[in-house]
Amino acid sequence: MSKSDLWVALALAAAATGAAAQPTGPVPWTTRDLPEAKGFEVEDVLTGLDHPWAIAWLPDGERLITERKGTLLSFAPGSTEPREVEVKFPDFHANGQGGLMDISLHPDFAENRWVYFTFEQGATQRNHTVVGRGRYENGAIEDIDVIFEVDQWKAGGQHFGSRILWLPDGTFLVSIGDGGNPPVRYEGDWIRKQAQNKGADLGKVHRLNADGSAPNDNPFADEYGSENSIYTYGHRNIQGLARDPESGRIWANEHGARGGDELNLLEAGDNYGWPTASYSREYTADKAVADKTTLSGAVDPKIVWTPSKAPSGMCFYTGDAFPEWKGDLLSGSLVFREVQRIVLDGDSVDRVELIPVGQRVRDVRQGPDGLVYVLTDEDNGKLMRIKPAKK
Repeated sequence: MSKSDLWVALALAAAATGAAAQPTGPVPWTTRDLPEAKGFEVEDVLTGLDHPWAIAWLPDGERLITERKGTLLSFAPGSTEPREVEVKFPDFHANGQGGLMDISLHPDFAENRWVYFTFEQGATQRNHTVVGRGRYENGAIEDIDVIFEVDQWKAGGQHFGSRILWLPDGTFLVSIGDGGNPPVRYEGDWIRKQAQNKGADLGKVHRLNADGSAPNDNPFADEYGSENSIYTYGHRNIQGLARDPESGRIWANEHGARGGDELNLLEAGDNYGWPTASYSREYTADKAVADKTTLSGAVDPKIVWTPSKAPSGMCFYTGDAFPEWKGDLLSGSLVFREVQRIVLDGDSVDRVELIPVGQRVRDVRQGPDGLVYVLTDEDNGKLMRIKPAKK
């Protein structure tokens, strides 16, 4: 079912996009000449991080930060000095885009001390994404127990997905990428085609119980031949998941290929089209990935970013420091080195504003203080803080 009522194409210029397809229908913004958000300033909180991927705050204010190479760092409240947390990720491998990725605390962390991670296992030519959890006790993570793993092993270092989002019923979502661009293959065909195969874990968002099992009320739990953990399918590589605390709507921003990044509104059981329908173009040839941009029975995106902004972490802003941002989506951009403020009107997009930070944005989170924090994907990565400008 097609639910699109707004397309947003963010294009630099025809020379920069090549022959990239443009969305049809209403296009409120057709250039990168979008307004900048007002009334903010950006400051460094931490520097010297090695490609950090995600951050979590403990109830006492301690910060845990993952680095893609496999390091988990702890920063005491107010401290800029890191402590490496003792932890062992089984069969860990860091390769290309993969390695140690998301970190997420169980909603009842204060009682059970469970910390959840997504990471890559295996080797360069045979790897997959897994979810593991361990208890954080006495400054260390106890043995990591792998509670979910992608059944399909793949080659290369692309498209691990790996964002975790907890839901109010105690289950969580985890995004899994499609496995990579051509020439990566699986069972004789491009691996990305597994995104449309409900018998495969690749190219999906999965819904899991806290122990990694699949809830009985998942949309395909009783469908023969389908993975019972699937929540949505037809995805390329989601690295941003956020739930609107007011409406309960779940949003995802998703990497396209060369052009065709998407903002999607997720609903259980829906198909989001990849790679059968897309605005993306191939990296290896000047042609479209798909012969169509919309697909009967699939959900159209709410935003199409062409050329790619490389969407990363995403959160809803609910704090008081920026009253005018309350209820808005904050979506990171690796390519354009910014956060985008996406103002919603129900299940539609009203407008977009830019918050430049000057480095590749990997994660965007609201801190316990109501300010916005950004992790940057650099050799000398940073934790930055976005706060109200001084008057």
